[in-house]
Amino acid sequence: MTKTQLREQICLLAKSMFDRGLTGGSTGNISARTDDGGLLVSPTGTSFGRLDPARLSRFDAAGQLIDGDQPTKEMPLHSAFYDTRATAGAVVHLHSCHSVAWSMMPDVDEDNFLPPLTPYAIMKLGKVKLLPFFMPGDPAMGDAVRGLAGKRSAVMLANHGPVVAGKDIEAACNAIEELEDTARLAMLMRGYDAKALSPEQVQNLVTKFEVEWD
Repeated sequence: MTKTQLREQICLLAKSMFDRGLTGGSTGNISARTDDGGLLVSPTGTSFGRLDPARLSRFDAAGQLIDGDQPTKEMPLHSAFYDTRATAGAVVHLHSCHSVAWSMMPDVDEDNFLPPLTPYAIMKLGKVKLLPFFMPGDPAMGDAVRGLAGKRSAVMLANHGPVVAGKDIEAACNAIEELEDTARLAMLMRGYDAKALSPEQVQNLVTKFEVEWD
């Protein structure tokens, strides 16, 4: 994929998520690896619904901004995923409503944020780590991701939003949408005696689809 095509794909997928209410206003940020080892990143203060392909922030392989607008203030968060996960080709961060709501529930498992309600979140995300609240833009978020040593492709920032790394921009977007859908199901089922997948069913999925599950 050329840089021009990648720029257009970033903006197309971001607008699709915005149009469906997965992040609103000027919230959320998105980045992707270029074929020369650099990054294309959504600029600070921009809306997913109105990203301009020509104005995306562009970094070289050494991490230096070389053109475009100023990048999102969450660059330390994105960089932490790229630096600790060799397979990361894209990172997406949303302020999606149901996942944020689920992060506020008092009995959520911090090591395995999403309950095993369907196979798809397990297959696409593995275990999602719930991280504590940080001030937006705090470099400590990146430090927290680095502390996971590349073992998680997705984290949930409490009271803030999910962050997912994928092999490419489409995979990352698909995975973060699955995270939000599963959190929505969890909120819908809260208070009901819902039948989740059994530990044996989860393990069968992990084995069959070679899911990271540490």
